[in-house]
Amino acid sequence: MLEKSIYSNGQKVYELKGDKLVYYFKDGSIKAEGKFLKNRKEGQWNYYRKSGHLWKVGHYKAGLKHGSWQRYSEEGQVEFDALYEDGKVMQKF
Repeated sequence: MLEKSIYSNGQKVYELKGDKLVYYFKDGSIKAEGKFLKNRKEGQWNYYRKSGHLWKVGHYKAGLKHGSWQRYSEEGQVEFDALYEDGKVMQKF
């Protein structure tokens, strides 16, 4: 998951500080951020579009999607809303 560390332009691909992992776009803006424990995503993760607008919010448990997930349009409207358990969709709203 943390293989490539630098883009060709010298920008960091990610930065891990303690248990917080932040992924960056090539231009340096934040792509995704959340907890990273035992080499796996954990808890709430936020994903962003290149524009900086929130794209997705979801939860992980031991690296698998677990809990609520929402995806938003450019206008901020919910496009997708689901509940996951151990990486599988259990319910769509």
